[in-house]
Parts: sequence; structure tokens; C-alpha cells
Amino acid sequence: MADLTATPTEAKSIARLEWLLVAIGIVGLLAAPFFLYPIFLMQIMCFALFACAFNLLLGYTGLLSFGHAAFFGGAAYFCAHAVKVWGWPPEAGILLGTAGAAVLGLVMGFFAIRRQGIYFAMITLALAQMFFFFCVQAPFTRGEDGIQGVPRGSLFGLIDLSRPLGIYYVVLGIFLIGVFAIWRIVNSPFGMILRSIRENENRAISLGYSIANYKLAAFVMSAALAGLAGATKAIVFQFATLTDVTWQMSGEVILMTLLGGIGTMVGPMVGAAFIVTLQNTLATSGFPVTIATGVIFMACVLLFRRGIVGEIYARFLGGSKS
Repeated sequence: MADLTATPTEAKSIARLEWLLVAIGIVGLLAAPFFLYPIFLMQIMCFALFACAFNLLLGYTGLLSFGHAAFFGGAAYFCAHAVKVWGWPPEAGILLGTAGAAVLGLVMGFFAIRRQGIYFAMITLALAQMFFFFCVQAPFTRGEDGIQGVPRGSLFGLIDLSRPLGIYYVVLGIFLIGVFAIWRIVNSPFGMILRSIRENENRAISLGYSIANYKLAAFVMSAALAGLAGATKAIVFQFATLTDVTWQMSGEVILMTLLGGIGTMVGPMVGAAFIVTLQNTLATSGFPVTIATGVIFMACVLLFRRGIVGEIYARFLGGSKS
């Protein structure tokens, strides 16, 4: 994590670098749909928000969850069902998916935060698998067929989401709002307490903080933001399937976060963009995507232990010292 050993001066340097990267990224995203396929860009933004939400739990609280696919895919199901079957507008469906993911996070977090380390990870995995089997059997999810043909409709009755540029800029707005919410959480007094829990949980307890409550709050926030990403993805691609709730999806978001750099704001976005681009590139090549991602993960662990963005920060700080 890039911020674990940073001095106040180094932290300011990192903040300036992150703001520069964010500014460049926003300008690039505003112009991108005129040069690249909008659906591909929206896929990147949905997974980037998902990875950032996961990073809030792992990178800033120190909790490794293997069950975040339940929130991502669950929100997709809730949103798709509300929009297609109940006839809700897309904004209401997205809000329902986000709220549903938050409730799932509250239930799963209530049981999971009672354990630490590998036991916490295994409990989240077990609960997520229980939710997966629920999705297989529940009538409203339509089993292996999933919910297909979800209408995009119009946002607030004003913006036609069937138009590529219309839905692209709506998704961009949702992505920026979600990332800003994570940034605000991380840079608040609440976020500082989360970092103290990550660094030294016993010391945080000795200072009088209710560790369980802070962990549960972080878990619910991370679940809700992951649900926002999943619900948005259901509107963009107009379907929700079992693929979004499998344990492999939880593994993918972990890979995205580690590849980009945990404990950084920009890292998960870079990791998500890299993995999504790789998957789309290899999808038509015949080369197994899982083998490629596995090799990249091994290379990242061996050569870029801080992740892509983490290594850039380390080199940037190293250069500033010399």
C-alpha cells in the first residue's frame, strides 16, 4: 500500500499526483466516447467503481472479503427485476439495487466481523456462496437464464438511455459520484479511524474505539458502493446473470485491486481497466483468459508488490527524495 510508510510530506506529494491523475482521467473520459466504443468504456467504469468499493474495505480497513460478488451481482438482480418486471424507472432500480446490497452487507458483515484474517475471508466466501445458491433457486432470478432484456428507459424522464452518448455520460456521472463518496469517506475522521484499525487494531481498541461498529460500517459502505456498480452494470448491459454472483467475480475484483495497488484511490481503477481490456482483447483470440490473468497476477506479486500505481508512487517519492 502506497500510504503505509508515507511521511506527511510524501502524503502531500501523493495527493498532488493523485489529483493530477484524476484531472487527466476526467478529461480523458469526457472525450473518450468519441474515439472508443462507449459500451466498453462503461464496462470499465462499472468494474472500476466495484474495485474502488472493494478497496475501501481491503486497502483502508484491512479486511479481505471473498464475498463481494454477492453485493455486485445481487444489486444487478434487484435492479433488473424492478425495472423489467415492476416497471420502475432506471434511477429507482439503481437505488433499489444499492439499498439491497447495503442490506446484504449489513447481514453478512454482522456475522463476518466477529472473526479476523483468513476466518473473516472464509466466512464472507461461505455467505456469498449461500447467496449464489439462493440466486440459482429463486424464481425471480430465472436461474441460469438470468434476467434479460432489461429496458434502459429514460433517466428522470429527461435523458434517453437508449442513446449511446446519453447513457455513457449518465454512467460517467454515477462513477464520479461513487468515487467521490469513497474519497470523502477515506479522507474524513471516520476514514482515519479505519486506517488506524488497519495499522494496529489493538491500539485502536485501547483508544476507546468500538472496532466492531467501525468495521461493520465500512463493510456496509463498501457493499452499497459495490451494489451501485452492479446495478449500473445491469442497466448498461440490460441483463443480470449468475456470472455476477459467482466466487470467480469476487476473485476478479481482488485481482483488479491488487494489480492496480491497494490503499490508493487510482490503483483499483487502473487495475480494473487493465483486466477488462485484457478480457475483451483475448475474448476473440482463442487464448484462455484465466491463464493470462493468472500469469499477470503472478508477475504482479513477484515484480510489482505494491501494484502498478503503488510502484509509480514509490518511484515518484524516491525521485523526490534524491
